This record gives sequence, C-alpha cells and structure tokens, in this order.
Amino acid sequence: MKRLRVKGRHVVLSFVCLVLGFIISFSYQYAKEEAEQGRITDRQWNREFEIRDHLNRQKERNLELQQDLYEKQEQIREIEEDLANKEKEQIYFNLVEDVEKLRMYTGEVKVKGPGVKVTLEDASYAPSGEDVNNYLVHESHLFKVINELLISGAQAISVNGRRLTHNTYLYCDGPVITIDGTQYPAPFTISAIGDPEVLIPALNINGGINDQLVQDNIVVTIERAEVVMEPILKADE
Repeated sequence: MKRLRVKGRHVVLSFVCLVLGFIISFSYQYAKEEAEQGRITDRQWNREFEIRDHLNRQKERNLELQQDLYEKQEQIREIEEDLANKEKEQIYFNLVEDVEKLRMYTGEVKVKGPGVKVTLEDASYAPSGEDVNNYLVHESHLFKVINELLISGAQAISVNGRRLTHNTYLYCDGPVITIDGTQYPAPFTISAIGDPEVLIPALNINGGINDQLVQDNIVVTIERAEVVMEPILKADE
C-alpha cells in the first residue's frame, strides 16, 4: 500500500483557498449589514441628491408661478373695477339721454333737426249745392298725417307751431280746429323732425295718406325742411 505524500505547494494552495473563502464570506456579511443598516452607495447618494435638487427647483418655480398668479389676479381685479366704473358711467349717460328724450317728447326742451313740413288747406272751390264740409280740413285729416309721421319715425311734431305731446287733444270746431284748447284756422302746417328720406316716401306711397287727402278735396303740400320747435309753455307761464 502506497502513502500519499503532501507537498509544500499543496499546503500553500490550501491556505490561499481558505483565506479567499474567508474574505468572500466577510465581504458578503459586510454588504448585508450595510444594506440592513440603511447605508447607501455613492451611486444611490448621487441619485437621491439629484431628486432633491430637482424638487427644490420645482418648489422655487411653483413659488414664482404663484406670485405671477397673484399679480395677474390683481390686474384682473383692477380691470373689472375699471369696467364696472365705465359701465356705471354708461348707465348714467344712458339715463341722461333717456331723460333728454323724454323731455323732447313732453315738449320741455327746444328741438331742432331735419324733417318735413306738410301743409293742409281747404279746397279753393266748392261746387254749388255740395256740402262745404266736404271741402274743409278736419281733425281726421290731421290725425292721418300725424299717425303716419309717428309710425315712420318722427321724433317731434307740431301743428301751426304748437308742439304735440302724449296728452295733446284736438277736435274740429266749425271752420277751425282746436288743439289743446287753442283754436287754429286753415291752412294747417304739420312740422315733423325726422329722416326726410323716410318720412316723405311714407307720405307719398301709392294709395297712402297723400292720395287719400287729395280724394277728400284737401290741398296737400309736402316739403323737406329744417324744423325748429320751441318748448311748450306751462299753464302758469
């Protein structure tokens, strides 16, 4: 039976393997302890630093945006206040304008502007045996002209210089017509402020007011004019 002979190199190799195994085991155990204790590597540390730096920059940007938002909101508030003031000014302007219009309609202020004048005259000749009333101007003829002018957009109307208002009344009294208690003889001049390009065609339309008046033996004259109307005097004036 042969005996195994252990050489020196075998002993050295065995020792190296033993040391290497110890180092590997120690390294594994150390890494495990590092992980368990929450320690991080340089790579992990750099990654965390980058994330924190990015979050800080985002916070700063959010603060800037928040400040910008406050400034925009303040600008909007100022604009809204300015618009509100302008709306109030416009409301006041509209109210003043409405008051002026009402004063014009009630005849409290002097008015002037382009318009028309319509003159109605009695027939110059009445055949014998005919009823003379069929050749005179009556309140119905005035009403026809006045209503047509109002429908066509007349802003103010007068008859023989007498301003008409919402409570004006007129009626025939023999050869004269009484307007708001004052008697006026023919001819009757109806003046109206408005657009002549609208008022005149409305009066001259075929089968309209002009034709009807002519059929009633009324002499009609329609002309463009610059009309001036004085305010109506009060009863105690």
